[in-house]
Amino acid sequence: MFERLKMLNLGIPLLLLLLLALMTLQVPVALLDISFTFNIALALVVLLASVYTLKPLQFAAFPTVLLVATLLRLALNVASTRVVLLEGHNGGAAAGKVIEAFGEVVVGGNYVVGLVVFIVLVIINFVVVTKGAGRISEVSARFTLDAMPGKQMAIDADLNAGIIDQVQAKLRREEVSREADFYGSMDGASKFVRGDAVAGILILIINIVGGLIIGMAQHALPFEDAIRNYTLLTIGDGLVAQIPSLLLSTAAAVIVTRVSGEADVGEQVVQELFDDPRALAVASGVLFVLGLVPGMPHMAFLGLASIAAAVAFIIARNRNAMASEGDTPEADPAAQEEGTQDVGWHDVSPVDVLGLEVGYRLIPLVDKQQGGELLKRIKGVRKKLSQEFGFLVPSVHIRDNLDLLPNAYRISLMGVTVGEAEIYSDKWLAINPGEVFGRLEGIDTKDPAFGLDAIWIEDGHRENAQALGYTVVDASTVVATHLNQIMQDHAATLLGHDEVQKLVELLSEQSPALAEQLVPGAVTLAGLLKVLQMLLAEKIPIRDLRTIAEALTESAQTSKDTDALVQAVRIALSRMIVQNIFGSEQQLDVITLDPELEQLLNQARHQGSNDAPVLEPGMADRLQESILAAAERQEIAGKPSVLLVSGAIRGLLARFVRLSQRVVHVLSYEEIPDNKQITVVATVGRSG
Repeated sequence: MFERLKMLNLGIPLLLLLLLALMTLQVPVALLDISFTFNIALALVVLLASVYTLKPLQFAAFPTVLLVATLLRLALNVASTRVVLLEGHNGGAAAGKVIEAFGEVVVGGNYVVGLVVFIVLVIINFVVVTKGAGRISEVSARFTLDAMPGKQMAIDADLNAGIIDQVQAKLRREEVSREADFYGSMDGASKFVRGDAVAGILILIINIVGGLIIGMAQHALPFEDAIRNYTLLTIGDGLVAQIPSLLLSTAAAVIVTRVSGEADVGEQVVQELFDDPRALAVASGVLFVLGLVPGMPHMAFLGLASIAAAVAFIIARNRNAMASEGDTPEADPAAQEEGTQDVGWHDVSPVDVLGLEVGYRLIPLVDKQQGGELLKRIKGVRKKLSQEFGFLVPSVHIRDNLDLLPNAYRISLMGVTVGEAEIYSDKWLAINPGEVFGRLEGIDTKDPAFGLDAIWIEDGHRENAQALGYTVVDASTVVATHLNQIMQDHAATLLGHDEVQKLVELLSEQSPALAEQLVPGAVTLAGLLKVLQMLLAEKIPIRDLRTIAEALTESAQTSKDTDALVQAVRIALSRMIVQNIFGSEQQLDVITLDPELEQLLNQARHQGSNDAPVLEPGMADRLQESILAAAERQEIAGKPSVLLVSGAIRGLLARFVRLSQRVVHVLSYEEIPDNKQITVVATVGRSG
């Protein structure tokens, strides 16, 4: 295999050596015949390859092949010119069998006819094929380059919408770049063919004039013999070069006029040209009428008219047979049309995990061509949260919705609206962080993410707002921040079975034995999902999956209760949990419960369930008010609000305070590291 690759790699250097040899050395006539034959064969192969190519990029090496073939043909012209001028006085066979055959057989030994045929071939190649292909290449290159930003934006939109993944997006970007490079190269490569046609004319004139001078002056040939010998050899040489040139020009035209499809050029032409029998039927009628005109070649016209009519009849019969196969005896056209539109599973669209709908005035925010930065911001939010949470956050499916207000947007989670607001893409949002030094003119509103007082201001008031203490952000940042907050609040919902399966696969790459003990040894995949969701619901990242797995495999041997498993994992992650709350502080200020109240809550947990314990409504209200009051005092002091309770009721109180929508961290005594000191700043009693 490697030996073959090495031999292929030597092909280009050997070809370059051949080109240099043809241009500088006197080549034997036999080698010249082989080179001319190879040149014609190469042109035929390139033409057929372009015909059978489904799309232009499948023959991306065509510009390079065109350059090499052109250089080979010019090198052969140099070598043949040397042979013609040196040996032309000896007759037609002096320059080789190929040149003699094209000079004698193709044009019948008449150099005037040969000259006319050569000029006609040059005109066809230079004026028609090459000029048209060059123009198409130029226009295609221009339109491809102009369309690149739109194609890149479409790829980014599909990536952010979750239609494609990173690998597919990378492949599509590479294909867009290759397409632009290909048509740009074709635009330049067409100039090679055009220049080659001009060079053929000049070489013909130089060879005829030079041959006459050499034949008459050096070899003392009569004018008639000199003009006949050198002109026939020169025309044969020109025809040998022009036929491959015309083939390559045709191949270039086929490539640049090719429209990508599922079939090659031949199949596509047959399918589209002979799909409708009416064209052939009308053509048959016209040919039949022309065949009846006196003086016309009746057999030719009437024969072609009969053939066209027969082909049209066969196509029409086949189409009717195909149409009748789908009919039923009692079916009518309306019923058939209704049957083709029957409801199927493809009509059931899946619910987006995360969706963002925008009004029509907010479309510029997601359009890169109009300077929209929202797609980039959302990508940054997903990357940041994925690193924080420890799993890949699902893509956000973005679409426009004409039912929304023009400046409104809506964020949905599993098809349910979880956030919406109205923003202004041409204004800035000045958010009041709590203390500002003046009033701004604008549209009063609330910050969608945190509910703070805010004002939509014009661009000219931005610096003034910042000087007054406002936090000023653009519309894209407002939406991205709102989306970021919703993702953080619903991290547990964003984690699904597929994400957990991927986490287990990643764990198996690092710790195969541990992953095998975890699933399905210690817990099922659904059980692991439940544990991880409960951790995320309490703002605990699941990055350290190894520690989580070790805690689960150990604790699952004694208990399968989900709350007990979660508590075991929390104890294993205690250092990270405490650090995320208090940072590097050694002194931890906490709120505790009165022992009597803790005992009462523990009894209530046993009487009811973990999710719905038996608790007096009035007592529950007083308990919640007392905890929130103590938490508010901690917030005023600039310290985190932490409620420290026993492990038995930690999960119960965590769900209880979560309903208040206040940030209160509930820890158990077992979760406090040994190197930390505890200071009780408040105690919540039974009476509140």
